[in-house]
Amino acid sequence: MNFSHVGAAPSVLLTGTSSDAHTWNLVYLQLVLEEIGHTVANLGPCPPDELVVRSCLDLRPGLVVVSSVNGHGFNDGLRLIRALRADPELAGTTVVIGGKLVTDGLRNVGMVRRLTAAGYDRVFDDGELADFRAMAARSPYRAVS
Repeated sequence: MNFSHVGAAPSVLLTGTSSDAHTWNLVYLQLVLEEIGHTVANLGPCPPDELVVRSCLDLRPGLVVVSSVNGHGFNDGLRLIRALRADPELAGTTVVIGGKLVTDGLRNVGMVRRLTAAGYDRVFDDGELADFRAMAARSPYRAVS
């Protein structure tokens, strides 16, 4: 796990999905989040769902960001959000997902509905970085600098 500020409680937990071994997206998102004032705990690629849940319970971030670029984010993301929402202590945690969530690269309204119905607060499509930045900038969990 990579912490952006030693000694500071992270305001954001950033993670890939269990099957996504890509790291460039996570490094980029960490830099974006830090640029707007967040402290970030980056779990990196391929974390098991249990590690994400345990890290959320231990760190109590205000925002959880799930990123995928391998195209399997939809399936992995459904399983992960169900595990997060199954714990009553995490029911109110803001959780978003984005990136390339399916292998065909097409945004599917049904997919977005299923992810939000399962518990994601927002689903970002590949290329919606401006919307993501705006949402993260409004988060009340940013560090004061």
